Amino acid sequence: MSDSVLKKQFKKHDVERLRNLVKGKTGDKTTTGIGYNGEESISYKEGDIWKENGKTWTIRDGIKENITKLDKFKSVAVPIFCPSCKGNMDKQLDPYYYKSYGECVDCRATTETQLKKDGKWEEYIKTTFNKEIDINIEEYKSFMSDMLSESNNNYITEAGDIQKWVGGIDKKRAKKALDEGVTYLKNLKK
Repeated sequence: MSDSVLKKQFKKHDVERLRNLVKGKTGDKTTTGIGYNGEESISYKEGDIWKENGKTWTIRDGIKENITKLDKFKSVAVPIFCPSCKGNMDKQLDPYYYKSYGECVDCRATTETQLKKDGKWEEYIKTTFNKEIDINIEEYKSFMSDMLSESNNNYITEAGDIQKWVGGIDKKRAKKALDEGVTYLKNLKK
């Protein structure tokens, strides 16, 4: 019997750890640690922008990202997975459909099929067509406004010479053409 006696000595933290386990306090510490923790950690939240090591950072969708000149490209780039169905966007037309509708070809087909089943397809086509015309009208007005406000006193050639031209745009005639163009586009609406 004397051979089976445990001869190992336990350290204080081993005993404390065993007591904590028996009491159900599995997360309690048995030793205290000291040391240098480095700089005080700063926690950032969604949308914060800060500079660190010469780079600008932000948090988007819970992920720390570097802000670069290509951020505009990131928003245009086609993702690997469709945001709607989480499937691979590997079909030939997926990039075009994603840029237009924000989803893959299959999701768009499902959406359009559902619209047809519900009898809302004609209404959808009509509103989409009318929105396109409204966008064209606004772009046309903006273009004409820019052209009418443009000064045509001096022109600089490719060689760097300054030329003065006489004449200009007949603003009354341009305004009349603008009104006629807008009226024509509005008449195209369904």
